[in-house]
Amino acid sequence: MALYEHVFLARQDLAQAQVDALAENATKIIEDNGGKVVKTETWGLRNIAYRIAKNRKAHYVALDFEAPAPVVAELERQTQINEDVIRYLTIKVDAHEAGPSVMMRRGERDKRDRDDRGDRGDRGPRGDRGDREDRPRRSREDVDA
Repeated sequence: MALYEHVFLARQDLAQAQVDALAENATKIIEDNGGKVVKTETWGLRNIAYRIAKNRKAHYVALDFEAPAPVVAELERQTQINEDVIRYLTIKVDAHEAGPSVMMRRGERDKRDRDDRGDRGDRGPRGDRGDREDRPRRSREDVDA
């Protein structure tokens, strides 16, 4: 059987329980047709690059599974019918990623970096800005020219 990754974006106004139900529905479609879901990840509510059907955010869900090709066709057909799914993508992969995906590790890394930096981040304390009287003043005519 071939290995696949299926990612779908669900509408922003859905509750997390509804998003989980969509993931379970996709898992059921795969397993009923002879496939096997290896991993399911919910990436949460995230901003999207551009507005899709009046949505600025979407719930992201990723499924790693192994199945024959007709299962993918059926999964995509069912996904297209569902009004709660605004985008989806299924790709064939050579091997599944071991452990959490890059999206899940990124959240952990960002949280760890924020904790390490403290309040000011990497910028450090602000130095003396010098005497402001020494700077030449510009008149309105200089700015407009």
